[in-house]
Amino acid sequence: MAVLMDERILIRPYVPGDVDATIEIFLRSIREVSSKDYSAAEIAAWAKVEDRALWAERRMSRPAWMAEIAGNAVGFSDLTSDGCLDMMFVHPGYQGIGVATRLLGRVEEEALRLGFRRIYTEASRTARPFFERKGFRVITRQTVEKRGQGLENFLMEKFYA
Repeated sequence: MAVLMDERILIRPYVPGDVDATIEIFLRSIREVSSKDYSAAEIAAWAKVEDRALWAERRMSRPAWMAEIAGNAVGFSDLTSDGCLDMMFVHPGYQGIGVATRLLGRVEEEALRLGFRRIYTEASRTARPFFERKGFRVITRQTVEKRGQGLENFLMEKFYA
């Protein structure tokens, strides 16, 4: 089933009309998936998008991609100009079927095309095992402040030959 599903996952460039889909995926992923690894107060502080225009501007300011299955947005990711995989979120209803793997593959293709030999990310407790399986290693554990809450995450990196 996973192989069949993987073939149905379309990765395409982000377009301005994707803003609401990315916000919904972001919020639902945190509230429904990351809630197993963070407290209710941490989730409440993290799962907010206060400025839709700024969110949209950030997505358009860098290479970003959408994952779709049968025309439905199921995930998104991006890559900053310094090689940071800044965001990668998958809709709760599409976890564990290869969406993040396909998105990461596209991010890695772009990173190599741009000449990066290293990419890094700040992975949540929830995402850390995925990134470790994909060859990333933890550089350090850190705490980031979001609306008065300290959220633990992991600065991780992966090198390419």
